[in-house]
Amino acid sequence: MAMTIGGFLAGLAFMFSASILLQILACAIYSNWWPMLSGSCASLMYVMVPMPCLFFGGGSTQFLTSRDGGGWIDAAKFLTGASAVGSMAIPIILRHAGLIGTGALFIEFTSFFIFICTVLCFHRATLDDEW
Repeated sequence: MAMTIGGFLAGLAFMFSASILLQILACAIYSNWWPMLSGSCASLMYVMVPMPCLFFGGGSTQFLTSRDGGGWIDAAKFLTGASAVGSMAIPIILRHAGLIGTGALFIEFTSFFIFICTVLCFHRATLDDEW
C-alpha cells in the first residue's frame, strides 16, 4: 500500500522534530549548554541550507545531483556544501576544545544524521512525478 502525501509529510515533520529534540537533549543531559552553540548555528544552517535551492536552483533540489554548471548553480552547490560541513565542524571543534563531552558530540552527530536523512527523503519525494 502506498503512503499518502500527508503521511509522508508527517513523517518528515517527525524526523525534523526529532533532530531538534536531540540537539536540545545534548545540552540538557550533560548540563552543558555549549552544544546549543552548535544548535543555534545548526538552526541557522537549517534555514540556510535550502536557501541556495530556493534562490539559485529554482526551488528544486535536482540541481544538486546534476553536472550542469554555471556561476549561480556552482555558488548554490558551494553554499549547500559549506553549510553542511559547518554543521559537522562546530561540534567537532567544541569537543576538541574540551567544551563538550563525547556523549554530547555523538548526540549532535545523530541529530545531524537524522536531519540529513530528512533532507534526502524530501529530495527523493520531490523527484517523483506524483508529488
